[in-house]
Amino acid sequence: MLASLVHRAQDGDEEAFVALAQAVGDRCLAIAYRIVRDLPAAEDAVQNALTVAWRELPALRDPDRFEPWLHRTLVRICYAEAKRRRRDTAALLSLDTPVSYGPDEILGVDDREQLERGFGRLPPDQRAVLVFRYYLQLPMSEVATRLGIPVATARSRLRYGMAGLRAALEADARPPAPAKERPA
Repeated sequence: MLASLVHRAQDGDEEAFVALAQAVGDRCLAIAYRIVRDLPAAEDAVQNALTVAWRELPALRDPDRFEPWLHRTLVRICYAEAKRRRRDTAALLSLDTPVSYGPDEILGVDDREQLERGFGRLPPDQRAVLVFRYYLQLPMSEVATRLGIPVATARSRLRYGMAGLRAALEADARPPAPAKERPA
């Protein structure tokens, strides 16, 4: 079904492209959100990817590969957005606030929050591999194809991403070091 919509959209049928965008939009938004970690930025990334897709769609040679092609475009835009956000927030001072509440009664919610914090600490290229591998449950060869990288690079990013996630979770689990008092 997507291939026929792609063919029609390649011929300039705007309604077919709108149907394509509706068919893949939710999945693209989920991918973008998991990479950039901000809903408005993810929505902008999806909009930009769809704009690029409409403009470059006539150059797509294999209509059956529309979704992976769109995902590659989306990931590039997400990387650029993450880089821009990192540059914009580099000057901001982050203040740690003490936690004034006990552990959550529902262990799953607390675990999910820890996982979200750890995932947010990873670089966007590692988050992207984890999203495609575990959220979309794609084989590594397809992850590499959708990201436009070699399979070995995808595996390396997956390994480093998992190690970074483990390290972040372990760091969160450690009790804070006692503050040393300075003599007056």
